[in-house]
Amino acid sequence: MPRKLFLFPFGGNAREALLSVLEINRISQEWEIAGFLDDNSLTHGQQCCGVMVVGGRELLDGFPEAMLLAVPGSPQNFRTRDKIIASLSIQPKRFATIVHPSTACSPDAKIGFNTVIMANSVISCGVSVGNHCIILPNTVVSHDSTVADYCCLGSNISVSGSVGIGEKCYIGSGSRMREHITIGAGTLVGLGSNVVSDIPSGVIAIGNPAKVTHVF
Repeated sequence: MPRKLFLFPFGGNAREALLSVLEINRISQEWEIAGFLDDNSLTHGQQCCGVMVVGGRELLDGFPEAMLLAVPGSPQNFRTRDKIIASLSIQPKRFATIVHPSTACSPDAKIGFNTVIMANSVISCGVSVGNHCIILPNTVVSHDSTVADYCCLGSNISVSGSVGIGEKCYIGSGSRMREHITIGAGTLVGLGSNVVSDIPSGVIAIGNPAKVTHVF
């Protein structure tokens, strides 16, 4: 029987995640898509691909059996994703994990809850992807790499082997990471950057090679 699913909030990440859910359902009807939730009442009644914004987070209380995919995250708020998600006050067992059917995912990879991995991505052998993560299309996470909780990885990213990405990082689309490096927690890597050495926590790093340009 399909499980009821809400998506939160009505932003770009949730709308793109919906495409993964629709593709899963095209193959096997796993989800009953109940709608988007958003705290901004001005979005209520809007829709994407025929799925409507049905109300705010208060609807979660009325549907205790429903699952949720909560995917806030942008360069502006990536460091507070944990607080936004925690404010929803639901148990971990109610969070969904969505993996697009076109993803090549190793049998020994580990993927956490409330994580979405979008089309044509590769999650290779020995990889660990934490809870509350977003991985956009065409991204490759190579062998033995770790993506910690609350990370956002853009599209067309190449993460080489044995890379460690700390909690609450935002990795811009088109970035490349050399093997055996670490990126500290709460760091933003800019669009198209080539990361060839360790990046500390709590900074913005941009360029080829990526260099720290800002400290939070």
